[in-house]
Amino acid sequence: MAKDFTTQEEDYSKWYNDIVKKADMAENSAVRGCMVIKPYGYAIWENMHDALDKMFKDTGHVNAYFPLFIPKSFLCREADHVEGFAKECAVVTHYRLKTDPNGGVMVDPEAKLEEELIVRPTSETIIWDTYKNWIQSYRDLPILCNQWANVVRWEMRTRLFLRTAEFLWQEGHTAHATCEEAIVEAEKMLNVYAEFAEKFMAMPVLRGVKSPNERFAGAVETYCIEALMQDGKALQAGTSHFLGQNFAKAFDVKFLNKENQLDYVWATSWGVSTRLIGALIMCHSDNNGLVLPPKLAPLQVVIIPIYKTEEQLQAITEKVSVLCAALKSKNISVKFDNDDSKRSGWKFNEYELKGVPVRIAIGPRDLENNQVEIARRDTLEKHTASFDGLAEHIETLLQDIQQNIYNKALKFREENTHTADTWEEFIDILDNKGGFVLAHWDGTSETEELIKEKTKATIRVIPFDNKKEEGKCILTGKPSAQRVVFARAY
Repeated sequence: MAKDFTTQEEDYSKWYNDIVKKADMAENSAVRGCMVIKPYGYAIWENMHDALDKMFKDTGHVNAYFPLFIPKSFLCREADHVEGFAKECAVVTHYRLKTDPNGGVMVDPEAKLEEELIVRPTSETIIWDTYKNWIQSYRDLPILCNQWANVVRWEMRTRLFLRTAEFLWQEGHTAHATCEEAIVEAEKMLNVYAEFAEKFMAMPVLRGVKSPNERFAGAVETYCIEALMQDGKALQAGTSHFLGQNFAKAFDVKFLNKENQLDYVWATSWGVSTRLIGALIMCHSDNNGLVLPPKLAPLQVVIIPIYKTEEQLQAITEKVSVLCAALKSKNISVKFDNDDSKRSGWKFNEYELKGVPVRIAIGPRDLENNQVEIARRDTLEKHTASFDGLAEHIETLLQDIQQNIYNKALKFREENTHTADTWEEFIDILDNKGGFVLAHWDGTSETEELIKEKTKATIRVIPFDNKKEEGKCILTGKPSAQRVVFARAY
């Protein structure tokens, strides 16, 4: 059965939207720029949430929750912060409606708020106002809090999962007694994100530092992980920020240190969002639909019976029930789809579209031969396997699929990472090849901004393990001590 959607080669953007909608992951809502995350898409987010939440707690963090609304005056206390988010803020000005003379409703002009409220675009300000009440001495530190929440950033051009006016995320906010401790925390959490991306999402990432132009508003340093999508564009998959004492000073958060002196607290913040689902789609999926790494797939194995009579179905069901129990005992999610209202061909197509890693078909002849037919989603290859030891075989197969998806993405990134020594080479790579471009830059914000204006390419990351290499800036010809990673990006 042919897939009824656009291919990557025809229109990558439409291919992406078709997969999101036809795989039943999300849809546009009645609210402009906002999305409805449907059960299948939300199940992927839940798997991401559960894995990350455990990783956070394993590193000593705890969950809390802070208000959705932020007084406008709070946002204004940190100059860079308000400048960075001002254009994206949704503002609440009134708290009541009333009926109008025509029977409709209107904002009650007498219900104007004394101070306007910002619907949180991020929570640094409200959290640091709260931390002021929690911190008196070094004995109260560190504070290692995370919250799972929704945020609003009023985007004009939106795309499901990748950029919406409202999205789901987690945001960690930590407070420390020393600069060194805060930097260690920021780098540690970036490594947690990188481990999650590579081990769960099967998505290779570059780890490093953002340039000043790309730094989070209000941060001293921004660390990031960058991934490469199949259309050659980069995607920022997670960020961790060393905030220095900027927010502590803005909210007057001081503590008595071990030397019995008052000092400002040191801070970090870090977060990932439902944008990771978009990354998962664009990094791995193909023209047959979703390709999901087993560790994040809502359903890892589906078993489809092939039969003509009720007696055949009964015999298959008895055999499959034992297999399902064995798989579940290994914490492998499995579904036996014996719905007789849909043909087996439709089911094959549907589960392939939804990216289920392993599909098993079993009919009367398979029962006679004590075997099943197995199709793996990553390669679309099929093979037969004996019922004997089948649960162990599937467990190993899922591990192999997880690794193979990662290896394929890593190979793609390596093949699409290029070096440019001249402006002409740089332009040619961006226009005709895409991918990551390693090039020299003179280190100035002015040059970085000019490159962005001319090419729409930005410095995605300066890798931690970057080797020093003398050269000349591709645009200005001025001296450069190292190459940085440029790309066009989402």
